[in-house]
Amino acid sequence: MLRLNRKSRGFTLIELLVVIAIIAILISLLLPAVQQAREAARRIQCKNNLKQLGLAIHNYHDVYSCIPIADVNGSSTAVSAHARLLPYLEQYNLYLLVDFNVAYDHVNNTVARNTELPGFRCVSDPTRLPASIGGRNNYYWNAGSGIVMYSSGAIGQPPASGVVFHNSRIRFGDVTDGLSNTAAMAEKMTGDGNNGISSPKLDTYRPGTYPNNADEATLQCNAANVTDLSQQGYSNVGGPWLQQYHSTNQYNHVLPPNGRSCMFPPGRIATTANSQHTGGVQLVLCDGSVRFVSETLDVNTWRSLGSRDGGEVLSEF
Repeated sequence: MLRLNRKSRGFTLIELLVVIAIIAILISLLLPAVQQAREAARRIQCKNNLKQLGLAIHNYHDVYSCIPIADVNGSSTAVSAHARLLPYLEQYNLYLLVDFNVAYDHVNNTVARNTELPGFRCVSDPTRLPASIGGRNNYYWNAGSGIVMYSSGAIGQPPASGVVFHNSRIRFGDVTDGLSNTAAMAEKMTGDGNNGISSPKLDTYRPGTYPNNADEATLQCNAANVTDLSQQGYSNVGGPWLQQYHSTNQYNHVLPPNGRSCMFPPGRIATTANSQHTGGVQLVLCDGSVRFVSETLDVNTWRSLGSRDGGEVLSEF
């Protein structure tokens, strides 16, 4: 009987390299799609957080007939409006640990200050802030379209036009521009926690100028030399949520979304909403609805969203 000798044949080196190259190409094509899918899921989660905050604001208003109070003395040691929302975010036990009669950093508030709440964090923001700073926050209150955060005119500026700012007690009835045309809260990324590092999208800069209005603040903030570390103003942006402060939970509709943030002591501030979401930020309006706002939105429309009673005719956004 004739027997045929069959030799098993493996891959040649060239064939193996071709297979590896094909796999690498497939991975390179699939990876962006996977990353986009993950970010889409994260964005939805961040949107849901804002929806819960919007609902909590309405429930608070039903009880107290106002949007949560920012503070009573305008100091940087005050306990935040976030703390007042806790019972309406299923955090009543944590609320009981907050002592509103002392500063946020008082020993009485240690446990509350250091508590990290997923509902205050957007998972798209891989924060570099150390946990030791306290519970971190990505959702900021709308203080208005001007450059001050006070209920009475300060340093010759008109009073704040938003819904939560120092010494404020704003009712839905005070939002005469309409609850669906006025921002309540928006996203903001946390800082890098280090004034020795410049992170233009994360840090708050100090140009050393004294703008008289939002347009001047925008020009002077954008002109800041971000490579000059002496113009670093504040890097611990976003923590702790228990502190009522412009760099922990209040923002302005001065620069457009994803723009730079600047402080102009004394009293002037331009903290800007931003996010890791491609092309813009999410915000919750005073009616409780959540919208994605493009970073290319006309700045006048953006500022109109920040004003509760400016009488502006809001274009589509």
